[in-house]
Amino acid sequence: MATTTTTSINTGGEDRVLATAQQIVKSLNTPKEVREDMLLIFSSFDNRLSNISNLINGEDSKAGEDRFDLAEKVILRWDSNSVDSSRRSLNWEDSHDEVDEYLLAVDEILNLMDELSVRSDTEIVDRAETAIQVAMSRLEDEFRHIMIRNTVPLDAERLYGSIRRTTLSFPVNGEIVDDDFESFSEEDRSSTQRFHERGASIGDDVSVDLIGQKAVDELKEISDRMLRSGYEKECVQAYSSVRRDALDECLAILGIEKLSIEEVQKIEWNSLDEKMKKWIQAVKIVVKVIVSREQSLCDQIFHDADSIKEICFNETVKGCVMQLLNFGEAIAIGKRSPEKLFRILDMYDVMADALPDLEAMVTDEFVINEAKGVLCGLGEAASGTFVEFENAVQSETSKKPMLSGDIHPLTRYVMNYLKLIVEYSDTLNLLLESGEDDGFDALQNDHDNDNSKLSPVAHRLLLLISSLQSNLEAKSKLYEDNALQYIFLMNNFLYVVQKVKDSDLGEVLGDNWVRKRRGQIRQYATSYLRATWSKALSCLKDEGIGGSTSNTAKVALKERFKNFNVCFEDVYRVQTAWKVPDAQLREELRISISEKVIPAYRSFLGRFGNQVESGRHAGKYIKYTADDLEGYLLDLFEGSPEFYTT
Repeated sequence: MATTTTTSINTGGEDRVLATAQQIVKSLNTPKEVREDMLLIFSSFDNRLSNISNLINGEDSKAGEDRFDLAEKVILRWDSNSVDSSRRSLNWEDSHDEVDEYLLAVDEILNLMDELSVRSDTEIVDRAETAIQVAMSRLEDEFRHIMIRNTVPLDAERLYGSIRRTTLSFPVNGEIVDDDFESFSEEDRSSTQRFHERGASIGDDVSVDLIGQKAVDELKEISDRMLRSGYEKECVQAYSSVRRDALDECLAILGIEKLSIEEVQKIEWNSLDEKMKKWIQAVKIVVKVIVSREQSLCDQIFHDADSIKEICFNETVKGCVMQLLNFGEAIAIGKRSPEKLFRILDMYDVMADALPDLEAMVTDEFVINEAKGVLCGLGEAASGTFVEFENAVQSETSKKPMLSGDIHPLTRYVMNYLKLIVEYSDTLNLLLESGEDDGFDALQNDHDNDNSKLSPVAHRLLLLISSLQSNLEAKSKLYEDNALQYIFLMNNFLYVVQKVKDSDLGEVLGDNWVRKRRGQIRQYATSYLRATWSKALSCLKDEGIGGSTSNTAKVALKERFKNFNVCFEDVYRVQTAWKVPDAQLREELRISISEKVIPAYRSFLGRFGNQVESGRHAGKYIKYTADDLEGYLLDLFEGSPEFYTT
């Protein structure tokens, strides 16, 4: 009896100890792993606690199954394949309580699956895996829909407004000179000239929202659970497919079309020029703004998964970046012609600026290598196009002279071209090589600095202007009238000098170059005076007349006055049609003529006029006073033929 009583007491005491320990552990509300550790500690103090693990595990199992049933029911309620789901649909943005309940149900099953992984309850494990599959399918759909519904359309106008441009004046019309030179004439320039806009820059403070922030938070909630469930591939595919389409739409908004290399190379120049401008702006916006924000978006949604974040970002932006690079490649390998140079240089500059940013963000080696290849190709295209321009200047052999000795279209084109080249000196100095040229030794004395200190651009500019001058000298030979040759050379060389002085070309070529060119212009003026007025002035010399008043002398005087009149009238009739567009040069020429002709005429008239006036028909020989002649000289070089009146 005593034994029985003792056993009963011991059993009751053990139950009380077990119950107390169980209550202590449960009241701490600790994770399962911690509870198990605590049970081991308790059992080491009292062997009566050795059965408590089985009791608690049994209770945990029952409670876990209950929680699983509830979570499973929530997930299946929204299963698109279930019968009941047809009655309701989960509105992710408006049904916050139901969304929270759904996500908690997913978390519950994921937590239970961690616990079930060490047990052998196959039925529960299968049900859990099925529930997770259903949940992931639903979350993937919601992930896509949230991105699509909350994608913010690109505000292209605002972005274009943030782009700072430098506008440079330059006639761009497809060929260096056309057959008739009409498109380069001074009168047509206001209507045909288009302006070249130097590569656009965009402010560092420009930013856009690709997806609303509230939606970003929701996407992160979904991605966390998909990644935890092992659905990384599905999550990455859903994200990148939706965002790729969104970036394609951004390119379309920016005016970037999907064109093959063959299609690009078939586009006529004016249309291609517009596409190149849009491309330059798009590269700035895409790299500085859109790709940068896309990386930030990936970072927010996949914050705790670096490898997934990298894969998602690379997959998303690859198509957009490659579309831009394909156009750049098409331009780089296209036909080279002088009018393309500055737009290609803009493309090169924008790519050179964008490449470091791309390398810092994109880890896809294929994309980065393609970008480097396009940059290199554009550089080669620019240097090759520059050579094409040099060859065009040297080989331009039009045989149609300017009727009035005016500035040749080639001169206008080349000098405007060179002004722009100076604007791109930094880039061109990287791309050009000075090269070896036997003719350069003759030019280096024109420059203020030692030849060895010249930059590649300065070297090539001197050679180009020398080629232009040689070409102009050859074109001057097309005029049969020697005097008009000199007018043509004065007009064109002065235009060159003025363009140099009034631009950064002056700093490149130096004051010594300008002084030598001005000296050359003065020599042409002297040659003009000699070619035009020597014959007229020879009529005003005393030789063969002396002071005699004989009839023979009077006849000779009349012939002298008559010949002078004919010479002057011929010059007036012809050279009023000649044109000297520069007002200062025109005035200086008139003054030089006046200083040579008027005093000689006045002196001759003063010495011999009385002898002619005393005879019959004096007005037939002495038709002009010195003042009359001076007045007529003011009509010269206006480019509009005049007829003298007496």
